[in-house]
Amino acid sequence: MLQFQFGGCNRGPSDEIDEDSYSYSHSRGKIDLPKQNKLSIQLEKRNQLPPRNVDLYPSLAKDHITIVLYVHNRPQYLRVAVESLSQVVGISETLLIVSHDGNFEEMNKIVEKIKFCQVKQIFAPYSPHIFHKSFPGVSTNDCKDKDDAAKKHCKGSPDQYGNHRSPKIVSLKHHWWWMMNTVWDGLKETQGHSGHVLFIEEDHFIFPNAYRNLQILTELKPHKCPDCYAANLAPLDVNSRGEGWDILVAEKMGNVGYSFNRTVWRKIHKKAREFCFFDDYNWDITMWATVYPSFGGSVYTLRGPRTSAVHFGKCGLHQGQGENNACIDNGVVKLDVQEIDKVANIKSEWEVHVHKLQSGYKAGFKGWGGWGDERDRQLCLNFARMYHAIDTASTF
Repeated sequence: MLQFQFGGCNRGPSDEIDEDSYSYSHSRGKIDLPKQNKLSIQLEKRNQLPPRNVDLYPSLAKDHITIVLYVHNRPQYLRVAVESLSQVVGISETLLIVSHDGNFEEMNKIVEKIKFCQVKQIFAPYSPHIFHKSFPGVSTNDCKDKDDAAKKHCKGSPDQYGNHRSPKIVSLKHHWWWMMNTVWDGLKETQGHSGHVLFIEEDHFIFPNAYRNLQILTELKPHKCPDCYAANLAPLDVNSRGEGWDILVAEKMGNVGYSFNRTVWRKIHKKAREFCFFDDYNWDITMWATVYPSFGGSVYTLRGPRTSAVHFGKCGLHQGQGENNACIDNGVVKLDVQEIDKVANIKSEWEVHVHKLQSGYKAGFKGWGGWGDERDRQLCLNFARMYHAIDTASTF
């Protein structure tokens, strides 16, 4: 098996970025964000609070990988994710940022009990879940379903399938994009962070070896796979536990346990218009179908041959109960964590195997819709402008 190296390095993720054009202060006055209600203002102020547990962990490791856990309102899942994180080797060395889509007491209580590392909570202040009478929530004059705006005299522009926006649905993409812009460009805690940031969700089970494996992957990536954009803890196929071979794997970037650095974020941020105007309410499908293809070449991630993270989901009649399938029932994950999953199991001498032909969403897919309202698209663009000192209106 030959070690694989990518061509086209001049277009790879190692391009230098001019940081002088970026500002870490909020420039809300220069852009047209929705009028905030009392809760929105309170949450935005709360975002400025320093991390908790600094008394227990006064300093972060020099080479730490920041972890971002983004959540909505599934406390039974979050408990499992947090418990798995508590068992991760090296977790005390880093900062955990929990990004909330909405303000839910039970979710807050779970996060507030975390004592295994520094923790910072941030809340999306423009989440549809905290606006009950106005955009980005539900407005009284909003069109619904397949309403004809002209006949009904309602407000809204439909998606490509004729459906009007659903605030609960569009919140998925809004939260992810707001979170990315805020984590990379809006927080003092990450302002000087030059390494990778790991992104996980509330229904991801993280194995004890995940952090150490990721440190190895990010160290090997520039040498083993110089044009890889990211490092992943899990395969693209969420049902796979990995090949089990003595190799490294380069493949299409997945959405479970993915990590990348600031240089890659800058490339993504430059594609704000592509991201914000693609008619699909899913952030990951938007990335696969329009943003990644716009980079001009294959967007690979590097991972190990055995997963270090699992999407556990629900147990139900429609879901298989195979030996390797993880599922959740009343907050109990039925998942076999073996001894090999408790220690770093990636070797620097391994060669790289490339999965070149993989199924899934790609350029040409027109999207599932749900993202046709002009107000959502403009709010999305404004999230990309929040923390920038230069006038980005002409850029996007």
